[in-house]
Amino acid sequence: VVIIGGGYTGLSCAYHLARDFGADVRLLEAGPLGWGASGRNGGFCTLPPSGLSLDGLIARYGETEAKRFIASQVEAVALVRDLARDENIDLAPQGEGTLHVAHAPSRFAELAHERDLLTGTFGIAARLLPREEVAETHYDSTEQFGALHNPVGFGLHPLRFARGLAEAAARAGARLHGHSEVLEWERAGALHRLVTSSGTIRARRVVIATNGFTRETLHPVARDLIPVMSNIVVTRPLTADELAAQNWRTEIPCANTRRLLFYYRMLPDRRFLFGARGDLTGKPEDGAKMRRYMQRRLAEVFPAWAHVPATHYWRGFVCMTARLTPSIGCFPDDTSVFFALGYHGDGVSAAPWSGRLIAQLIGGKADLADIPAAFRGSPRHIPFPSLRRWYLRAALGYYRLTDL
Repeated sequence: VVIIGGGYTGLSCAYHLARDFGADVRLLEAGPLGWGASGRNGGFCTLPPSGLSLDGLIARYGETEAKRFIASQVEAVALVRDLARDENIDLAPQGEGTLHVAHAPSRFAELAHERDLLTGTFGIAARLLPREEVAETHYDSTEQFGALHNPVGFGLHPLRFARGLAEAAARAGARLHGHSEVLEWERAGALHRLVTSSGTIRARRVVIATNGFTRETLHPVARDLIPVMSNIVVTRPLTADELAAQNWRTEIPCANTRRLLFYYRMLPDRRFLFGARGDLTGKPEDGAKMRRYMQRRLAEVFPAWAHVPATHYWRGFVCMTARLTPSIGCFPDDTSVFFALGYHGDGVSAAPWSGRLIAQLIGGKADLADIPAAFRGSPRHIPFPSLRRWYLRAALGYYRLTDL
């Protein structure tokens, strides 16, 4: 088996193939292992990996399949903890659960409905917290009007997790090759032939685990993926007085109710991490504009920290699909090629779980029916894929107008 992509999906797939099935595994990564979203995300081990609301999942897939989807991702969060324990990976875990924060008074009622669905339909003991309780026990800000605490999830150090998973895969017997971009890929009879700058490899099966960094030169599935730039700034360490000024008391990861959400958490050394979507080009000058925008918005949301500089900034692609749920499976026209991608910015737990499922499909321990319907199959076709950036631009504009 050749796995293309050295992030959480590919590393987990390599680990489980080698450990559980004794497979002959080679992993090819264009950059260093964990170079993409797996190494530079916000460290939110949360659920669900979808752009659909809970109501939307039920409406599209039915209650039974929606429950399978959410249950699989509760299992995915547990898998990350299990991997850390079993392989002695120091994740620097923080917080119990996540906070979904109402950014405006009108959004609190939506959180109450979300609470009812999580507890009544999905069996997750979520708890609604009024504004005053959040301000007293977690934090306060200009965009805090109550929150929903979901007990499933926690924060972690993303690059430590990626590197620890790579070390575990190597110990299990997988061969991992960083700086090995696939330059050519062709079918040669029963085998696939893949060429990198330093060698050629042949395999019976190939796994595409490149998520938002998938290129059309690698495989046509890239035309049905929507890479979205996610950006993060991190401040210098905050003092005790600065923390007290916003009454910050929590290690729980937070995300607000904006469609163009802000996500944020306090890191172990008291640096504040603040993330947001945006930037459609990836150009350095547009990245600089995005950094300035995020520093301005951080100061508006947390005014007591307006004087605190951001010392670090990074960004990279998350991956969306037109159906707004991830895609796992194999291609109907070539069942020897597998894929797992499209985590909608929540891949820290979904990606390792998906990589394990691909390993189980290849190893014969699972079949396609074991994939929850919300995950199953190829991404929905995007008409005129060359216009994807314009589709995204229109969506971002709409979200900005409706994020009131």
